[in-house]
Amino acid sequence: MAHFSADDNIPKLLRDCAAGNPEHVFCRSGEVSLTYAELNVRVNRLANGLSRLGVRAQTRVAVMLSHHVDHALAYFALCKLGAVQVPVNVHLKGAALEHVLVDSEPAIALADDVYASSLDPAAARLAGLRVIWRPENGGGEFARLCDDPDESEPEFAAQDADLRAILYTSGTSGPAKGVLMSDRMYRAAALGSSWIGSITPGSVLHFWDPIYHVFGSEVLVMALMQPITLAFVPRFSASGFWDEVARYRATHLHFVGGVLQLLLKQPPSLRDRDHTLRVAWGGGAPVEVWQAFEERFGIPLREGYGMTETSSFSVVNLDGRVGSIGKAVDYFDVQIVGDDDCPLPPGSVGEIRVAAREPGTITEGYFRNPEKTRETLRHGWLYTGDLGRQDTEGYFFFLGRKKDSVRRRGENISAWEVENVANGHPDVEESALIGVTNEFGDEDLKLFVKLRPGAAAFTPETFVAWCEANMAKFQVPRFIALVDEFPKTPTQRIQKQSLSKRIDDCWDALASPR
Repeated sequence: MAHFSADDNIPKLLRDCAAGNPEHVFCRSGEVSLTYAELNVRVNRLANGLSRLGVRAQTRVAVMLSHHVDHALAYFALCKLGAVQVPVNVHLKGAALEHVLVDSEPAIALADDVYASSLDPAAARLAGLRVIWRPENGGGEFARLCDDPDESEPEFAAQDADLRAILYTSGTSGPAKGVLMSDRMYRAAALGSSWIGSITPGSVLHFWDPIYHVFGSEVLVMALMQPITLAFVPRFSASGFWDEVARYRATHLHFVGGVLQLLLKQPPSLRDRDHTLRVAWGGGAPVEVWQAFEERFGIPLREGYGMTETSSFSVVNLDGRVGSIGKAVDYFDVQIVGDDDCPLPPGSVGEIRVAAREPGTITEGYFRNPEKTRETLRHGWLYTGDLGRQDTEGYFFFLGRKKDSVRRRGENISAWEVENVANGHPDVEESALIGVTNEFGDEDLKLFVKLRPGAAAFTPETFVAWCEANMAKFQVPRFIALVDEFPKTPTQRIQKQSLSKRIDDCWDALASPR
C-alpha cells in the first residue's frame, strides 16, 4: 500500500482544506482562532508580499521566529512560493548561528526583533542578506507583508519532490549539518506522528513544539492532513500546563527532553486525573518516568524513535511495551547491523539503519556536505549512528549513540547504559558519561552528576559503591564530577563535547581511600 502520492504537496493540502472545509478551526492562540479559509487567505497575502521582494522558487530564506501564528503563516507562505526555508533555532548565537547562515547563504531572513542582538552580528557575515524584522509589539515590515492586498494563489506549481527546507540538526559534537527536507518528507513526518499519537479528526494538540524543529513543523502539516486543531502556546510551561489543557480542552501532548519529568515534579493536584488529555507521544522517556507518568496522570505514553533525516519517526510503539521504541513504520525497513554492515540476530547490540520502502521518505543528504552524506547514506541505507537491539518479537530498543561509547579494558561500554543505571540512584537527577585518558594512557570512565535538590548526604564514595552493586565492574566510573547544570542543545541533549576531559578536577576512586 502506497502512503504517499506524487500528486500531493503541502500547498495543495492547504488549498483543499480551505475549499472543502473552510470553517474548521486550524488553530487557536489566546483569544484568536483561525479557520482553514482564513489561514489560506493570510498565507496568500504574505506569500504575495514576499514575492514582491523577489522571493521565488529555490530562494533560500532564513526564519528566526518564535512560536506564534505568524511563524505558521511564514512556513506555509514560503511553501507556496517554492522557497527553501532555513529554520533557525532561536536560541542560537555566536559561532553556531554564524555557521548556519554562512553555510546556507540565505538571501532573506524573517526574524523577530527580540533576536536582533544575536542575529545582527551573524548576519553581518553575509553580504547582501536582507532581514525582515517582526517587531514584538506589531507593525514593521513583516506586518506590511502580511497585509499585502493580493489574496490570490501564488503562481508557483508545487510538487511532491520539492525541496522545502534545509534543517540544521543540533548534534552533541561537530557543527550542525543541513538536512535536505522535501515536501514528501514533511508529509511523512506528519503521518508518522499521527500514527504514534493516535491523532484523529477532532483532536486538539497542545502545541508548544518549536516550528524550527521537525517535530514542530510536522504538526503544522498534520493539521492539514486531517481536521484537527492546534492550541498554540508560546513555550512549554510545567506550571501553566494544566491551565492550558483546560482552556483549550487539549487531547494530546508531545514530549521531548525533560517535559515528562517537569510535569512529574509539579505538586500533586486534583487535575492530575481531571483533564482531557488522551495520549502523550514523543521520544526519550526513561522507563521509570514512563511508568510514573502513566500511573499518576492516567495518560498512555507512546514512545518512538527517529531523526530529521528519516522524516522524524521511523519506529513507533503502538502497543505500550514499556522500554521499547516499537516497530518500524510501514514505509521503512529498519535493521540492527554490526560493524561489517551485516544484520545481527535478535538480542544483539548494533547500529540502527533505515531504508525507504517508499521513495522520497529519507533525505537525499546534507546541504553542501558530500562527505557526511556519503558517510550516512550507504548501499541504500541511512546509518543513524545510534545503537539498538531487536527482540525476537520484532520490538526495537534504543541504547544510545554509537559514538557515545567507550572502550575500557577490552570492553565496549554504552554511555547510555551506564547513565541509565546512574540516574536510578535516589540522589541523582541526571548524569553524563565520557571517556577520558588516564595516567597510563588508557581510556577510563568519567561520570558527571547533577544531584537532585536536597541530596546533601551524597558522597562519591557511597555512590561508586552503589554503582558496583548495580552495574558490571567494567562499567563503574573511576572519576566523578559534580555539576550544577549541564550544557545542552535546544532539544535537551547534553553537549558532551563541552564537558571537561581532565582527570585532576574531579573525585578519583583510585586516589580516595575506601
